[in-house]
Amino acid sequence: MNNKEFTSELSKRLGYTIKDTSDLMVSFMADFTQELQEGNTWAIQGFGTFEVKKKAERISINPVTKQRMLIPPKLVLTYKPSTTLKDKFK
Repeated sequence: MNNKEFTSELSKRLGYTIKDTSDLMVSFMADFTQELQEGNTWAIQGFGTFEVKKKAERISINPVTKQRMLIPPKLVLTYKPSTTLKDKFK
C-alpha cells in the first residue's frame, strides 16, 4: 500500500475528503517528527513505541585494507512493537 492508497482508504473510513485527510496526515507527521527531534518518546497504544537513541562512536576496520576508521556518534530512530501487535503475528 502506498501513501496515496493509504490516504484514500483513511479518508473513506473517517468520512473526510482526501485533501482534509492528507492535511491531517501532514500535520500529524510534522508534530510526530518535532516531538522525536526534541528527544521525546511516542507510545501508540496497541501499536508500539518510537524513540530516538544515540549510538556511540565506534571504530570500524575495513576487512580488505585493514584500515581503521572512526565512525562518529549518530541518532537512530527505534521502534518497539506492542505485545498486542506481536501477538497478532504469531
